[in-house]
Amino acid sequence: MAKTTITVDGRAHEVAATPDTPLLYVLREELSLNGPKFGCGLAQCGTCTVLIDGRAVRSCVTPVSAVKGAVRTLDGLALGGKPHPVQAAFIAEEAAQCGYCANGWIMSSIAVLEKNPKATDAQIRDQLSGLKCRCGTHMAILRAVRRAAAQMA
Repeated sequence: MAKTTITVDGRAHEVAATPDTPLLYVLREELSLNGPKFGCGLAQCGTCTVLIDGRAVRSCVTPVSAVKGAVRTLDGLALGGKPHPVQAAFIAEEAAQCGYCANGWIMSSIAVLEKNPKATDAQIRDQLSGLKCRCGTHMAILRAVRRAAAQMA
């Protein structure tokens, strides 16, 4: 096991992992974070999404050795007990039914809105198109992203 230092949610962590260990495993097993989840293991569903330097990344297929920037997770979004505007919008719009996929939608929405706070519906849909929600709350999710965009603008 090699020692690797990664910055997660503003804190540097030295972790013991082989270079090819998926970032998701390090986040959940080494750092005990609960936001990113294991879904498909193939980068197809998005429930493992984290932000690396503001870009949405599927952590289930990202080797920890490839992480060069700062990692943000769902666990580190709330500041002083106050949810991030996207989290607050998801709550207000009741955008999650079972909630298992919420991590991917929230983290990907943040990536979209931080890059383009005035994103159109078409741009939002395009950026979120690879995510899966088996419960079918897609319209509530879109309303939540629009609500968050208005608050963040």
